[in-house]
Amino acid sequence: MIIMAAERGIDITMRIIFMGTPDFAVPSLKALFENNYEIIGVVTKTDSTRRGSRGLKEVPPPVKEYAVAHNIPVFQPEKLSKDTELISKIAQMAPDLIVTCAYGQILPKSLLDIPKYGTINVHGSLLPKYRGAAPIHWAIINGETKTGITTMFTEVGLDTGDMLLKAEIDIPIDMTAGELHDRLSLLGAETLIKTLKELENGTLKPEKQDESQATYAPKIEKSTGIIDWSQTTLQIHNRIRGTTPWPGAYTDMCGKRTKICCSKIKGYPDSLANVVNDTQICPGTILYISADGMWVKTTDGAIFINMIQPECCKSMTPLQYACGHELRVGMKLTGCTKD
Repeated sequence: MIIMAAERGIDITMRIIFMGTPDFAVPSLKALFENNYEIIGVVTKTDSTRRGSRGLKEVPPPVKEYAVAHNIPVFQPEKLSKDTELISKIAQMAPDLIVTCAYGQILPKSLLDIPKYGTINVHGSLLPKYRGAAPIHWAIINGETKTGITTMFTEVGLDTGDMLLKAEIDIPIDMTAGELHDRLSLLGAETLIKTLKELENGTLKPEKQDESQATYAPKIEKSTGIIDWSQTTLQIHNRIRGTTPWPGAYTDMCGKRTKICCSKIKGYPDSLANVVNDTQICPGTILYISADGMWVKTTDGAIFINMIQPECCKSMTPLQYACGHELRVGMKLTGCTKD
């Protein structure tokens, strides 16, 4: 549908309910606030419980922290689709628009039917590719060279609504999921404001998604980070950077679960020329250890790893760890099975 403004060139004051939870959503909420939109409420997940130095403590979601600091009412339902009382309250608040960004729950039709101008979602991919919970991680793990932001009208379903605006960026070969997350969160805020301006001007033109092009990005689990050394160098590198900083890419080294913090794809030193392509050497075998990192055999060559973090240790170079442990050339790294 095309939303027509009451009159071109006249500002429309929209009453907005914002729904989001993690750091990714904060720039979008901040952009709404700083562009003087009337945010009448924020819906976010419940506080999490974490163990600190003095026992368990309640940790509020980042979106809640921003809302509280700016005197915006906050609602934290356990499960929104079953909270009929909150849905009724939102209906009474009569929002013109609902904006969602990384909220993490599918919205019921009873809620979507409330706002005058619908519900707009900020999604971290170029839809219809990478619908779902973890588009940033999977874009990198799958070796995509481009991604972006799509704003869309939300309907009942998983990121299936009509697309509104898109903004595209490149993914450099060494960019991590954490770095891409930060770039897209800012780009999402910019694209959201552009979307609302077009909504106000009556120039927004929704576009149906091509279902034949749809792909999905399921939730990331700790097991997603387990390295399979029989994969190619590029696949392993993408797995490492696509799970950084969380859950991290892991292997078993010297009997310990070890996080691979950083890898590079680069030319081999001359001393490895005869072994890198030796099919008799098992993938996962350490080929070389130097002051700045180590080379590990893959199915099609070798990957350079410059930082590791064995369990119960801080991050360090492989050589630093080898000084006090049995890490050596010829040792085989294996996949982790622990969660």
